[in-house]
Amino acid sequence: MLTSDQKGAIAETAVFHEAAKLGIDVYRPINDGTRCDFILDIHGDLVRVQCKWATRKGNVIAVRCYSSRRSADGFVRRAYTEAEIDALVAYCPELERCYFLPLREFTAQLQIQLRMGPTKNGQQLGVHWAEEYELAAKLGRPGAVAQLGERAAGSREVRGSIPLGSIR
Repeated sequence: MLTSDQKGAIAETAVFHEAAKLGIDVYRPINDGTRCDFILDIHGDLVRVQCKWATRKGNVIAVRCYSSRRSADGFVRRAYTEAEIDALVAYCPELERCYFLPLREFTAQLQIQLRMGPTKNGQQLGVHWAEEYELAAKLGRPGAVAQLGERAAGSREVRGSIPLGSIR
């Protein structure tokens, strides 16, 4: 069985590999133990990231949104805040996929559930579909998101700004 440090190293390595394939630079802090594991340079925007190991349970990928430590009173859970990080990036080893989860979309949650298939009761509202949060779908190259088109007068304008992964 892997230790939490080993899981963290595997998850970070998987995210670094995926980011490199997408042309995203990764920066690491000098010291460990900070709330931010690394920074992604996403098309010029610096994003503070906490990396997580995600587990698959049936059609659901579960991602913890907190850290825990042992204290004299037992385990202490501490949720991440937007003052500390901008996003969680999770690696699911069963699927060998990475997911980008902006913290502003998941405020005050201790766990995020990403669905790979429909709910048993047919619920659609509030469901977070895993494919929409895949790293490539959320952070793909800017050329695939906004393409330059030409106006009749010959000047350039941006068009086609539908987010990647939003089309099924």
